[in-house]
Amino acid sequence: MPLMQSWVASANAPETDFPLNNLPYGVYDLGDELLFCGVAIGDRILNLTRLEEEGLLDLETGQFFGWGTWSVFMEAGQDAWDELRAWLMVMLREGSEAETALSKFLDAQADATMHLPFDIMEYTDFYASKHHASNVGTMFRGPENALPPNWLSIPIGYNGRASSVVVSGTDVVRPNGQLKGPNDDLPRFGPCARWDFELEMGAIVGKPSDGMISVGEADDNIFGYVLLNDWSARDIQAWEYQPLGPFQAKATATSISPWIVTKAALEPFRTSTPERERPLLPYLKEPGPMLYDIDLEVTLAPESKAETVITRTNYREMYYSAAQQLAHHTTSGCPMNVGDLLGSGTISGPDKGARGALLELAWGGKEPVTLDTGETRSFIEDGDTVTLRGHAQGDGYRVGFGACTGKTLAAPTIPDWAKE
Repeated sequence: MPLMQSWVASANAPETDFPLNNLPYGVYDLGDELLFCGVAIGDRILNLTRLEEEGLLDLETGQFFGWGTWSVFMEAGQDAWDELRAWLMVMLREGSEAETALSKFLDAQADATMHLPFDIMEYTDFYASKHHASNVGTMFRGPENALPPNWLSIPIGYNGRASSVVVSGTDVVRPNGQLKGPNDDLPRFGPCARWDFELEMGAIVGKPSDGMISVGEADDNIFGYVLLNDWSARDIQAWEYQPLGPFQAKATATSISPWIVTKAALEPFRTSTPERERPLLPYLKEPGPMLYDIDLEVTLAPESKAETVITRTNYREMYYSAAQQLAHHTTSGCPMNVGDLLGSGTISGPDKGARGALLELAWGGKEPVTLDTGETRSFIEDGDTVTLRGHAQGDGYRVGFGACTGKTLAAPTIPDWAKE
């Protein structure tokens, strides 16, 4: 599919994340605390809330955009999703008679403060990249036992904290927690010293389910995708995770990009999951390509200094797709709700420069990463800003997600009553 030309000139630039082919959904304000639902087009945002108020957005499926969230629209279902996308494509295309009327409702992205685009109901994080799982397993168990025995048969995941999901641009405070070094007799309480990022994609559930659903049905239930950084306190996790898994080490923050890229926008970029090393059980088998060809990168910038690209990889490296993860999530009878968020798990490729976390890039601190500034990093330091970016490359255009950014601040002072 080639670039679809728009009367919004900036949407036709080949390097923009937001051409007419994309049309991602976000929530923003313009400095007066009024929340608007909008659609990114080039360097502008089409204000759907104001359009609806003025009677210029008359959808047969209803009115949805006066609530400061896309959750109401998501709940309306597939017919509403299709109707809005079709309307936008007609109204924003080059030569549209709507240009004069709609141009009054374009806001500059540079003037907007972004907010979480939907109400996050529940959050589940997976561990579904074979390269990542193999690297981490090799570090801690040796190459002969890198993958857990169940890994090639089941999408491994855990239930996380929806309350700690934040939008891109939100500062992240380094956590305090229980720590125990390999030579310590007992744990101590203090700030995390092995603070890390995880490069992930987040899938957003747009249709509810109650009971087991197939992989194909799960794919239909996904509304769209965001970039996701699952911040991780590696030293806190090392002490607490046995035997039940991540808890406080993953509860500080999870950052997501502010624009929901719809599944419809990603359709031209579908690709298959890797060849299976072990046959999957029938309920996990895919009816067709379930992954997407999305180039991803991570940069790290020390405070007041230039950023360095430290990772480049692709979403197609995942062993399990979001649809498989969602289908597996329902097997116990677990109801899935509109607004549930599924983290893909860290996305790593086969090469060192394609590893999706500092834990892998610096190999547990043994091989520090050298930045363009000349500094080195084994883990994230206070003042560092980590930015995730991603896009699917089309013919003369890209379908992008914008940036997912977070700056790390120093851990809070431990109160006297918590000290020895």
